[in-house]
Amino acid sequence: MLEFDDRGLLPVIVQDARNGEVLMLGYMNKESLKRTLASGDVWFYSRSRQELWHKGETSGNFLRLKSITKDCDSDTLLINAEPTGPVCHTGNRTCFFQQLESEDTA
Repeated sequence: MLEFDDRGLLPVIVQDARNGEVLMLGYMNKESLKRTLASGDVWFYSRSRQELWHKGETSGNFLRLKSITKDCDSDTLLINAEPTGPVCHTGNRTCFFQQLESEDTA
């Protein structure tokens, strides 16, 4: 059984199914997970907007679900997906494109 946090959320790591590149980190609640499984497109729960978020609905850059696995504690999901375009809202292919600098930790 999945272990959702006290807000009803699970962290979700999204990986490119074609090459293994980490694309983003998001959060799911039970409803977004159900919609993902039913539709084949990845859905999230937006913590800032406090609403369901269909990835690509605005940008046209969808994530097509290939597989979902859970970690050993059942409290984090790994989604393998095929992106239809850039994943990051900045237009970058992945959200992980910035090197950590020493001033980031100040």
